[in-house]
Amino acid sequence: MSHSGPSISPDCAAGIADSVRLALAEDVGTGDVTARLIAADKQASARVISREAATVCGRDWVDEVFRQLDARVHVQWNVADGEQVAPDQVLFTLQGPARAMLTGERTALNFLQTLSGTATSVRQYVDAVAGTGCRIVDTRKTLPGLRQGQKYAVVCGGGYNHRIGLYDGILIKENHIAAAGGIAAAIAQARALESGVPLMTEAETLDEARIAIAENVDLLLVDDFTLDMLREAVQLVRAHRAAGGRTQLEYSGGATLATARGYAETGIDRIAIGSLTKHLRAVDLSMRFA
Repeated sequence: MSHSGPSISPDCAAGIADSVRLALAEDVGTGDVTARLIAADKQASARVISREAATVCGRDWVDEVFRQLDARVHVQWNVADGEQVAPDQVLFTLQGPARAMLTGERTALNFLQTLSGTATSVRQYVDAVAGTGCRIVDTRKTLPGLRQGQKYAVVCGGGYNHRIGLYDGILIKENHIAAAGGIAAAIAQARALESGVPLMTEAETLDEARIAIAENVDLLLVDDFTLDMLREAVQLVRAHRAAGGRTQLEYSGGATLATARGYAETGIDRIAIGSLTKHLRAVDLSMRFA
């Protein structure tokens, strides 16, 4: 089945089959005994609708659920990943063996409602800062085993990915700074690694921010700065970039839907929000047989 909407990264696509296999194993176990109430040759059709406005994400996971259970189940999508839908809108229809459709219902909807929940939350934040030029980015605070999926959902919602894991970026945080003997020492030690990945650091004070900017780190994360402190940091970064520097500025530490625009209007480049993938509310979906 063809996929439309935002592109899934190769790493994400490679993990979908394994994620679905594990999810089916924990739900089906030794077999779906209730589905045995239905004749093995019974054919059926069903539709899945959204009970609320949402941003869709998770088509490939749904497709994989039914592919693994019974490839004769046909999934017909009416929406693409990243598309915003209204209450009572039909997202997709199913046709095929009734037993497989019933067995896969919960697992398929679990993936779809969870990933759509992430995408929907991201879209709300993206809309909140629209027109400011500020990007909404995620963190590593994801559901265990579903990181690649949630990172993809962030993109579907219009956001951007921070580093995927501990392997594709150096992020110096407060405990690293304390252990290294200061922010300058931590940055020097990071550079000595010659890792070839972006170098990022947090700063909890303007003095730390000045040091990180002078060191020309790729990304400076200012943690829990006031609006006035943010404005000063923005001016420092802009002056640095005007002189040929590359440092980008990100706010992290507590933006909400109510406060995100105020932070964005200071001129920062990005806002990192852990709640996008951590404080998750799944979208309300329903499957109904015809």
